[in-house]
Amino acid sequence: MKILAVIPARAGSRGIPNKNIRIIGEHPLIYYSIRNAIKSSLITDIIVSTDSTEVGIIAQQMGVMVHWRDALLCKDEITLDAVIADAIPGGVKWDYIVTMQPTSPTLRVETLDAAVKYTIDNDLDTVISAINSPHLSWGEERDGRKVPNYTERLNRQYLPPCYLETGAFVISKCSVVTPKTRIGEKVEIFEVPEGESQDVDTFVDLRAAAFMLDRQKVGIYVNGNNKRGTGHIYRALEIADEFFVKPDIFFDINQTDAGVFGDTKHSLIPVNGLAELYQRCNDGQYTIFINDILTTSIDYMIGLRTVMPDVRIINFEDDGEGAAKADLVINALFQEAELPQMRSGEKYYICGKTFMFYEPIVIREHVKRVLITFGGADPQNYTDRMLHIISKPEYTDYEFVVVLGRAKANVEELMKYNKYENIEVLYNVSNMPELMSGCDIAITSRGRTGFELALLGIPTIAMSQNKREEKHGFVSNENGFTYIGLDPTDEIIESNLQMYLKMSKASRKRFQDMLLSHDLRGGRKRVMNLINSL
Repeated sequence: MKILAVIPARAGSRGIPNKNIRIIGEHPLIYYSIRNAIKSSLITDIIVSTDSTEVGIIAQQMGVMVHWRDALLCKDEITLDAVIADAIPGGVKWDYIVTMQPTSPTLRVETLDAAVKYTIDNDLDTVISAINSPHLSWGEERDGRKVPNYTERLNRQYLPPCYLETGAFVISKCSVVTPKTRIGEKVEIFEVPEGESQDVDTFVDLRAAAFMLDRQKVGIYVNGNNKRGTGHIYRALEIADEFFVKPDIFFDINQTDAGVFGDTKHSLIPVNGLAELYQRCNDGQYTIFINDILTTSIDYMIGLRTVMPDVRIINFEDDGEGAAKADLVINALFQEAELPQMRSGEKYYICGKTFMFYEPIVIREHVKRVLITFGGADPQNYTDRMLHIISKPEYTDYEFVVVLGRAKANVEELMKYNKYENIEVLYNVSNMPELMSGCDIAITSRGRTGFELALLGIPTIAMSQNKREEKHGFVSNENGFTYIGLDPTDEIIESNLQMYLKMSKASRKRFQDMLLSHDLRGGRKRVMNLINSL
């Protein structure tokens, strides 16, 4: 069977000068159509119809035929039917003619071949590429009156199909191709995926096509539990929202319960150990892979690079030997960068989106409301100790809001403290910035919550949950916190609490000024700039 692909590519594009030879995704625009035709398992011959010397050079260098188009066929009013008919070589019995526009660079060869096969198998005269894009639309009557193209207003997913031609291909039996048409009697459309439907007519289209060709494929591996904490989960979900693709988020079922991710619409993929993770990565071939799993080993990192040779790897909060094998390491909680590819310090903290909408608190004359929260797991059971302290009669004049994280073990027992009128115990709060903003001071551990409290300018007492948190440098006295170490005694905790409850407005304002002197809102942008520059 003889199947000819004709690629029309004139020089005189008015909307985008030199459109067909503009470089996007490291190649001229026309390259992608020629490449698909070459790779096709069904197309037997290829010819480029052009009046452009540059297009002709590209076609010849790629090893395909060139038909030099007459100037009369390059005018704006000339239809594509005449151009295609003119380019078909005589003396050959062609079965099908495939028109392939150079302005559809995102089409995959697998989709092209599937469409050609569909045409042949169903003995169709013509098959046209299209995308199903139902929308509420309006038309116009002869008298200029606007009328709806629908009978009932429905959400998009319930509207009847509406197929828009993409320009990627028109497959026609050679017998129906004339200078006036390529459409026979038996016509069908072939639906192409949305990601392959980009048709370049404007500069906006050109930018969109360039993005599609260069788009990242992102994988994230994250774990969180009672011992490790759940801040990694929150950060992974935040960073996932920064990409213009939907990342695959992997977690190990032996370390992480799916429930810690909450009600997310991201793609969560459970794996049973590293062997399965490596297999998934080998199948996915990600361009960007992010680890938020604390310490990594060299063996683990070598395993990732073995299955994904071209990947760029970014590790968060990694102080293990594997960090040396990463392309980028972000350690916002640590102050010193131990490797050339490491970025450390609070300026790389990724602020939660909802916190961006809240201003720092106003320091009031007296402390009235106190926030107590120790993250998702609280392995030191600081919450239990604090509840025991604040349930004493001498604290009845103050209001205490105690937040339990998703991973806290004895939630039901601690919720019983709600019997005290001045104590409110909450579990898995959905709007932390709102809750924080209503408090005058806070008591917390030395993790992500410290950044959030600093961003809102809330004077804070902090303590470490473990040896690792002792190395977290931002939550420190120098930055405006009162840090009292790892596992302080109840006497030390209570003495600092009493100091804060009685502290003057001026002293609390000085603490707030120190907290607010750090740019914690710009970290998200800085981190993404680093990732995108790899």
